[in-house]
Amino acid sequence: MSEHHTGPVETGAPMNYPEHEKTYDLFIHGAKYGTMLLVVLMIAMAAGFFAAAGFFGGLVLFIVLAVAGFILLK
Repeated sequence: MSEHHTGPVETGAPMNYPEHEKTYDLFIHGAKYGTMLLVVLMIAMAAGFFAAAGFFGGLVLFIVLAVAGFILLK
């Protein structure tokens, strides 16, 4: 059935919380900027393929939106 332990319970190695927080912040920044770049890419591709912008118009739109996105997300 159930066991009743009366002694100390091993919890493993002590956690390095500053390192965990740095890793979490890096993950959040990567997800945020990666999502922004993918959305900007989809908008630029739609403008280049389906509108009259063409390849270079889509490329210029991608660069302008990516720079604006990086500035706004800081």
